[in-house]
Amino acid sequence: MNAEPVLLESREGGVHTLTLNRPAQFNALSEELLEALAAALDNLAHDETTRVVVLAANGRAFCAGHDLKQMRANDDHAYQHRLFTRCSEVMQKIVALPQPVIARVHGMATAAGCQLVATCDLAVAAREATFAVSGIRVGLFCSTPAVALTRNVSRKRAMEMLLTGDFIDAGAALDYGLVNRVCDAAELDDTVASLARSICDKPAHAVQLGKEMVYRQLDQSLAVAYAGATDAMACNMMMDEAREGIDAFIEKRKPNWD
Repeated sequence: MNAEPVLLESREGGVHTLTLNRPAQFNALSEELLEALAAALDNLAHDETTRVVVLAANGRAFCAGHDLKQMRANDDHAYQHRLFTRCSEVMQKIVALPQPVIARVHGMATAAGCQLVATCDLAVAAREATFAVSGIRVGLFCSTPAVALTRNVSRKRAMEMLLTGDFIDAGAALDYGLVNRVCDAAELDDTVASLARSICDKPAHAVQLGKEMVYRQLDQSLAVAYAGATDAMACNMMMDEAREGIDAFIEKRKPNWD
């Protein structure tokens, strides 16, 4: 029996939906899922019939970040650097995509999952959604998520999230500027569709040129920032504190950092 794809794609009119499909793993960004996302984004970049891209997820969570078990099973710096480089490339593909990308967020969005939300051009969250850049809790500072987060929320808000790893609710995420709209879970699809339709009603070339211009003038140092953050995360993964913290998370025990 063939395994179900880690990424599903569907289309309605000019709206193309990419759905993370690792529900049992809370849609953690495995190597395979990152590759599937990269390929889908590359294809969409050349699809003139797609006006808006929606990034959604199956299961109880939007995305729990990187796949920590896969990371610990490959315990060398070169692997970690390749992984974070690929993730950074995927984030930059979202920014570079001609079409606006809307994150449809339910459940939790943590670490690289919160990074995905921050990277998307727009985000709609269900009222029960929660957000965190929680790597610090396992000894792994969320350096690459920090690149996207600090480009969305104020510096002090971002630093509090990054240094504590604490969760914020959807209302706080709206207040911080991390998401655009919050609604009841039953209204999530309709709210996303309404936002997508509003964009589809606008001239396609103007939308594409506008998106490109905004990021060009705002994020000139994006690639440089991701390169440095990638180095930081790969080195961080080699530290005993991160190894112990992640092992404790996997084994469902408290980390021993003494």
